[in-house]
Amino acid sequence: MLQPPPIVLSFAANDPSGGAGLQADILTIASMGCHPLSIVTAITVQDTAGVDDVMPLDPEWVADQARAVLEDMPVHVFKIGLLGSVEIIATIAEIISDYPHIPLVMDPILTSGRGDELANEEMIDAMRELLLPQVTILTPNSLEARHLAHQESDSSEVKLDLSLCAQRLLHMGCEYVLITGTHENSACVLNTLYAADGIVRTDEWERLENTYHGSGCTLSSAIAASLANGLSVSESIIEAQDYTWHTLQAGFRPGMGQYIPNRLFWAKDLEDTENENENEEPIIEKPKN
Repeated sequence: MLQPPPIVLSFAANDPSGGAGLQADILTIASMGCHPLSIVTAITVQDTAGVDDVMPLDPEWVADQARAVLEDMPVHVFKIGLLGSVEIIATIAEIISDYPHIPLVMDPILTSGRGDELANEEMIDAMRELLLPQVTILTPNSLEARHLAHQESDSSEVKLDLSLCAQRLLHMGCEYVLITGTHENSACVLNTLYAADGIVRTDEWERLENTYHGSGCTLSSAIAASLANGLSVSESIIEAQDYTWHTLQAGFRPGMGQYIPNRLFWAKDLEDTENENENEEPIIEKPKN
């Protein structure tokens, strides 16, 4: 009997456009050789341009979905995306607390790419209090990092330094914080991984010209899958970044909004390689005298 692949459980919202949310998580996790379990937290009305509406599920439905699969299959890594409500945050926090040995990757989704609010201040407070203390790797972009780390005494006119944001988020209980630099005004994208003792690594990536729907979901799910595959935290971070960058490079624009990462970019590369091999002339060795 074949061994099943590592299992990653994702808590996230449905995205009918297929660009972000559970659809992005499932494609990414499966593409990286793991089996995805999908727990629906909310139903959204959205397209590749933005989110028009969110309907959070009843927290009991979220709990029942998760408990059912957790009692059936061994989960290697948890991943969290869009949450929907304070009650759902509390429900997920309680479930995860029962499995302290399972790593947790959290993408703290606060807004859509268009800027639509997806988490109010009450929800953000609940994330800080209930989820961040259980997080293994938090993956905010620079805007989310500054929002999550903001304190009342901070000046609204001065941008918080990202290293200070990381320190505050680590102090809230996260084991690692990966702050991505897509939204920063820099020639290249700089992504920095922080731990309690400082910077673990900084990786520089070519800045691509398009904007993408679901890039954060892809990165966090790729990290979760890499951890599930047995890589260390540092190895998972670089593996996931490399995978995500290539999904963006191969991205496509199916609608009138943003581009969508091509999570199966490698399948096209594989097909091209196979076609090249088929077209090669066979090598015939001369018989030895």
